[in-house]
Amino acid sequence: MQTEYFLFETGAATDTGRVRDHNEDSYFVRPESGVWVVADGMGGHDAGDFASQTITGEMETVGFSISAGDLQARFMERLARAHQKIGEHAASLGGGTVGATLVSLLVYEESYACIWSGDSRIYRMRGGELEQLTRDHTEVQELLDAGMIGAEEAENWPRKNVITRAIGVSDEPNCDVVSGEIRQGDMFLLCSDGLTEHNSDDDIAEALKRGETAQSMCNDLIAQTLDRGAKDNVTAVVVRCLPPEPFF
Repeated sequence: MQTEYFLFETGAATDTGRVRDHNEDSYFVRPESGVWVVADGMGGHDAGDFASQTITGEMETVGFSISAGDLQARFMERLARAHQKIGEHAASLGGGTVGATLVSLLVYEESYACIWSGDSRIYRMRGGELEQLTRDHTEVQELLDAGMIGAEEAENWPRKNVITRAIGVSDEPNCDVVSGEIRQGDMFLLCSDGLTEHNSDDDIAEALKRGETAQSMCNDLIAQTLDRGAKDNVTAVVVRCLPPEPFF
């Protein structure tokens, strides 16, 4: 995608991993609409798959926006529809827990917004420094925030992967939003927790720095995760904000 502000280069990759027998992750990339999404389903066969694919499927109709606010409204409208469909599907299966974590990057002109629910993440690389823009919706993060445990204890916490939010499991979508202005050279990584389980922030930063293209960065991160055992499905989407090519 190219605008008068930036040229957006996108890479995306997903893998079932070394342990799971099916992939409950899904991703959606629509650079021309300014929308990138990663969803990580939970609920097993015909449930987690359904949840993540319902979220990404609803985004197919997001279309083109006239402002950053309009883009966010369009996104949330489709997310609400996905949320309702996931809840209805869970009821048809007997009422078990069916849902999906979500991370999304929305871009309009020079503005970006990150919308998320759960423990999938968005990182931004700016000026060679990696920053996690999202904050995990997990029990262990709540304990860390409350000062009840330390970072080292959190690494081995028995309920480390218990999430406190997901799409499809509450009365309505429960998301957080952070926003800001894009700078030329910014790079964003959207990923499921299958990637961060096996890669530290330093590992991720190194992979983004050595990659030549957005796609090669995704491929490298997936391969690195597979080499380390990949206990879960793993998905990576990279968005690079490059200077626009001159129009003639």
